[in-house]
Amino acid sequence: MAIVKSKLLKQLSKNYPNFLNKDLEKFTNIILNEIKQTLKRGERVELRGFGVFSTNTQKARISRNPKTGEKVNTPKKKIIHFKMAKDLFKKLNDEE
Repeated sequence: MAIVKSKLLKQLSKNYPNFLNKDLEKFTNIILNEIKQTLKRGERVELRGFGVFSTNTQKARISRNPKTGEKVNTPKKKIIHFKMAKDLFKKLNDEE
């Protein structure tokens, strides 16, 4: 199951009851917007213990529609690449 922002805010408010919900939402929005803006500029975002977000450019190419077999021109685009940190990898795989 994926986590949505509302569930994240509920968990944060449960873990940090001294903070107001509107402040937690503001903090979360600031952090997410900074990550978006940094990736938009083409820079990488490193969250220690979690992983690194970076952007790669996918070249323009001619691809194929699998349903019809028709050739489609796919333009150049940026994609987000995520590499998880070793700490997170170990926690996910129950390694010490």
